[in-house]
Amino acid sequence: MDFILGRLSFDSLPKELITQGGAISIVIGGILVVAALIYFKKVGWLWKNWFTTLDAKKIGIMYIAIAVLMLARGAADALMIRAQQALASGDAHGIVSSDTFQQVVSAHGTIMIFFVAMGLMFGLINLVLPLMIGARDVAFPFLNSVSFWLFAAGMILINVSLIVGGFSPGGWLGYPPLTELAYSPGPGVDYWIWALQIAGIGSLLSGINFLVTILKKRAPGMALMKMPIFAWSVLVTTILIIFAFPILTATLGMLGLDRLMGMHFFTATQGGNPMLYINLIWAWGHPEVYILVLPAFGIFSEVVATFSQKRLFGYKTMVGALFAIMILSFIVWLHHFFTMGAGADVNAFFGIMTMVIAIPTGVKVFNWLFTMFGGRIRFKTPMLWFMCFVVTFTLGGLSGVLMAVPAIDFQVHNSLFLVAHFHNVIIGGALFGYFAGLMYWFPKIFGFTLNERIGKYATYCWLVGFLVAFLPLYALGLMGATRRLDHYDGPGWQMLFVIAGCGVLIICLGAALMVLQLIVSIWQRKKNIAGSDPWNGRTLEWSVPSPAPFYNFAITPTVTDRDNFWVEKQAALKHKSTAKLQYEAITLPKNSGVGVIIAAFAFMIGFGLIWHMWWLVVVGFVGVIVSVILRVSNDETEYMITAKHMEQYDKLYKLQEPTV
Repeated sequence: MDFILGRLSFDSLPKELITQGGAISIVIGGILVVAALIYFKKVGWLWKNWFTTLDAKKIGIMYIAIAVLMLARGAADALMIRAQQALASGDAHGIVSSDTFQQVVSAHGTIMIFFVAMGLMFGLINLVLPLMIGARDVAFPFLNSVSFWLFAAGMILINVSLIVGGFSPGGWLGYPPLTELAYSPGPGVDYWIWALQIAGIGSLLSGINFLVTILKKRAPGMALMKMPIFAWSVLVTTILIIFAFPILTATLGMLGLDRLMGMHFFTATQGGNPMLYINLIWAWGHPEVYILVLPAFGIFSEVVATFSQKRLFGYKTMVGALFAIMILSFIVWLHHFFTMGAGADVNAFFGIMTMVIAIPTGVKVFNWLFTMFGGRIRFKTPMLWFMCFVVTFTLGGLSGVLMAVPAIDFQVHNSLFLVAHFHNVIIGGALFGYFAGLMYWFPKIFGFTLNERIGKYATYCWLVGFLVAFLPLYALGLMGATRRLDHYDGPGWQMLFVIAGCGVLIICLGAALMVLQLIVSIWQRKKNIAGSDPWNGRTLEWSVPSPAPFYNFAITPTVTDRDNFWVEKQAALKHKSTAKLQYEAITLPKNSGVGVIIAAFAFMIGFGLIWHMWWLVVVGFVGVIVSVILRVSNDETEYMITAKHMEQYDKLYKLQEPTV
């Protein structure tokens, strides 16, 4: 039996009431979804049209669907964290045990970074990048499918930990020695390691795919300096991914070997060095911050230009700032552990580099402000998200420059001041940016606009809730409250924790309003069709209708200007002419379920390594290898779409031709 189940047993089931409720809700929810799909006979349709698709747009939608689902899970974890801290003062012990609290904190950070922010990022890139650069598809459609399903497999593995085994108590970065076998002998740390390994490989493959797409698949005439800024931000981000994620893979691999095979890379008592881990994890971790934020910067560049109805100010300096941030992001990692004894000279160098990286970031902010200056600004929902970003990200940037001074960092290191700063940057920078992108490009993706009034209410709730939730943490950090704190005796802290909890509730109200906005917009969609230019802006110009058809471009455009379609449109309007959309036969990649199968075998590998089911690990490895070989040996990878079929498709779905 041990050979079959490894260390899996009934003792691995959750024991606390809250975790039992979470596990039961996941199981029941999964059963209901499967039952509904079977009842409505949608299983085959889902497999044929979605799970096996190689269409980047559908893959992008699935990324966003998983990210939104994980946002709900991460929000639930955040509510538990704030409820525990608001109630666990003095003799009160809060709602969960200390061990469960540490697991919740670790799960919250891991999910929000890897499965919310990264999911939204890859989703929007899949949806928008090929359309922006005039590409019919990404460079490697099948690899795109594999990347997504590896991401999904990692997400499933994270959530399985809620049902059986528990999650890591070692924080979202898993510092040893806490995550070494002697201090965390259970499967929780292994869930964290192998879920991130599987999802991280998918992220690395996506980075390679998008980089090649930008370099090799641009439309004729689109030189690099004619690309939209969003495409530039993706280019820089993919370079960061390609250089940073192998560091994460190697680091987690060494920690996994410490736990599985008794090696001692990071165990100080056996000749290893925990500081090696901390250097490596932050050599990946700080570029990861910019991996998340830079695409959001690209989105804001598109949004500000559109709703200011002007060309983007300082295009070349924006490109230069992106590359400056890319380079500098690799030489600031040590500011995350100024207190670890590296010495005054080393701390001074990394402190200066941290201040220097604020310069190209400030350049981008001022370029956005100068773009707005003199423009005809329209405060639509995407633009409001940008305004919220300016408030929160500026606050986070100022606190970041403050902590770049080693002497100050010694006082606030490992405190809630740092937690507030990090959330200012990631939520105010990355998440608000992706929300702006979703609102901005939603008509291009789905063909109808979202309700503006409800969208604005949601934006206001997010901003107010964010400030209420995290400004008290700055004060608590200065007062000595540490991160991952599940109990405290100081009565003066409780009110601030209660206020922070109220802020999380306001954020949840904003999220609920976003759901309501989608429901109301779907109900009103017949009155709210987007057309080819829903925002009537300068830079939101496309040579495909809304929503984009499955083939992207009926005929590949030729680019002569950075705002090419806008220029053509103005010239055509001047002469009062309308260009008819032309059709020609094209080839597209066939659907393939091999990506799903590879991810399923990768999940087996991860689950087997976690529970020491070595037979399952072997089956998973063999399955991955055989699946790849069978895919490579299959030459039937394309099918032809005729011009007549494309024309019939457009008429069937009543897609509007863009006015030129």
